[in-house]
Amino acid sequence: MSKTVKKLALVATVGILAVGLFAGCGNEESKEKVLTFGAETTFPPFEFSENDQYVGFDMDLTKALAEKMGYKYQFKSMGFDALVPALQSKDIDVIASGMNPTPEREKAINFSDSYYDDGGFSIITRKDNTDIKDFDSLANKRIVVQIGTVPVEMAHKIPGTTVKEVDGNSQMFMELQAGTVDAAILDTAVAKYYLAQGASKDLKLTGQPTDSPGIAMGVRKDDKELLQQINKALKELKEDGTYQKIYEKWFGPIK
Repeated sequence: MSKTVKKLALVATVGILAVGLFAGCGNEESKEKVLTFGAETTFPPFEFSENDQYVGFDMDLTKALAEKMGYKYQFKSMGFDALVPALQSKDIDVIASGMNPTPEREKAINFSDSYYDDGGFSIITRKDNTDIKDFDSLANKRIVVQIGTVPVEMAHKIPGTTVKEVDGNSQMFMELQAGTVDAAILDTAVAKYYLAQGASKDLKLTGQPTDSPGIAMGVRKDDKELLQQINKALKELKEDGTYQKIYEKWFGPIK
């Protein structure tokens, strides 16, 4: 092989290596710019399935948040009790699923600033139920709650209750309508949404809701920079009016 041919072969090899190196850098950069959110998708109006698509307040807010932060958006649906393990195993980067910060959860993950005052928790019963008037009258009753949520702890603290834990809110309403339980405890916003969609024909809100613990997004303990970015982006979305538009789309005018 002549010197000229050897030089050309060497240049071609270096060029191929350089292209591969730059391509690899580009892929790595794109991976770093994808933010994966996770939620349990039977929680309207925060997240639910409609016409084979996931929609809701959290879905719109997280898309706007990712865009504000300069990330590509990705979403995964899973059971509510699977969200924290999925976050810790890095299957998702952010929990955005109507989650209430609690002391127990804060031992495992960090929470953003609150992005929704959810109106606390409420009781729903059948319309023909006259025994249950408030949380005190839930003693010795059959209560249905969603697994992994704050109402689970609430229900177990009520004396004499039989507590049934189900995977999603739609199952709670099915249990109520079938008469297999006496009451459900769930987020007030979700309760009102279901009633507005037609469940009020058979079911009703009972008593006064609890105080609101607020709703926040969850991130891993070691993702402090990401947490700062989320809080900054949430603040900016509120300041530029984007948050208000998304809120009013799902809940009506901000009071």
